[in-house]
Amino acid sequence: MNVLVVGNGGREHALTWRLRQSPLVERLYATRPNAGQAALCEAVDLSPTDVAGLVAFADRSDIGLTVVGPEAPLAAGLADALRAAGRRVVGPGAAGARLESSKAFSKDFMVRHGIPTAASRTFDDAGAALAHLEQAPYPLVLKADGLAAGKGVAICPDRAAAVAWIQEVMQAGRFGAAGGRVVVEQFLAGEEVSVIVLTDGRRVVALPTSQDHKARDDGDRGPNTGGMGAYSPAPVVTPALWERIRHEVLDRSLAGLAADGIDFRGFLYAGLMIVNGDPYVLEYNVRLGDPETQQLLLRLASDLVPWLVGCADGALPAGQPEWDPRPAACVVLASGGYPEAISTGHPIHGLDAPFPEGVVFHAGTRREGATVVNSGGRVLGVTALGTDLPRALEHAYARVRGISFEGGFCRSDIGHKALKHLEPR
Repeated sequence: MNVLVVGNGGREHALTWRLRQSPLVERLYATRPNAGQAALCEAVDLSPTDVAGLVAFADRSDIGLTVVGPEAPLAAGLADALRAAGRRVVGPGAAGARLESSKAFSKDFMVRHGIPTAASRTFDDAGAALAHLEQAPYPLVLKADGLAAGKGVAICPDRAAAVAWIQEVMQAGRFGAAGGRVVVEQFLAGEEVSVIVLTDGRRVVALPTSQDHKARDDGDRGPNTGGMGAYSPAPVVTPALWERIRHEVLDRSLAGLAADGIDFRGFLYAGLMIVNGDPYVLEYNVRLGDPETQQLLLRLASDLVPWLVGCADGALPAGQPEWDPRPAACVVLASGGYPEAISTGHPIHGLDAPFPEGVVFHAGTRREGATVVNSGGRVLGVTALGTDLPRALEHAYARVRGISFEGGFCRSDIGHKALKHLEPR
């Protein structure tokens, strides 16, 4: 069949790389692919949010399966439009995408369906939000209601920081309409875990657990980003904790979607905080996480296509996918200035060196003649397998040291929390 990947980040390069290996795929396309994707597929010069254009392309090119990577096209109704045109698509319609496109909707959904989450209040008036900050306990978490490319969340240690954020987002319009409403949320201290499932609307297939690193700097300091690295599996999730996550989060989430009449076919991501052994949902995403996708698809030992087709058709295959038992780690190389103003257009050196332990997935890259340059905030996801997590991290960082571009940087402590769990007691 002909397959279309919508999006051109690290997640989409990993999807393109895995789909290219399937004997079921004839022609493989991607929208405005990055330099890594472009070597694996045919380019489609359409924006991921050009719904009408993508539906027309799917009809014209006889696309048998569309896989939507980023959240914005889903919020814009791309999956709805493709299904209405009789095309298979992996991803929820706009109604289901509200779990990610509106933090306020998501919090209300969790409360209504008994899904554990932090206490919160929602404000669409800056004055009311500022008044609430006068008596709120600190630290606290502020979230722009709408989509902000992973940058719309701030952990504020005190009132001054919270007031400055409200003024910048609600009054100065840093995120545009996405910041016109904000969620003020209780801060939860613990360990984060990413739980991602593929669902056909009735049945769920769980992917291995992983842990993302949102803060830009070592020690989980600095501003929040879209993700500076990840590893899988997450040792904090014991079998007993997994059973609680399955019952209290996954089962209730799927039951809630069904009760609300939402046909959800795609990936559902629950970002969890584990607090004293108890799981709380920090956020939902309605697609694969990035950079979690890179190491998860590196660990996948099954053909991905039958699972995606089953999801799109509302009938997942029986059984479970096979996974490589070895842990995997992904280290993100980012552009100087990320996540604020970034410096781009710099040649990337060292991409052609052999890497038998893994794959260097591209995100913010483009080709200028024979040269690959950085073109976005997160540039590369250097992803490796290992016999254990320390070895996977060792392989990834060894490869990172062989890559350079002006201003490029990474965190040096990806996996530090997992390594503590693995230390002899």
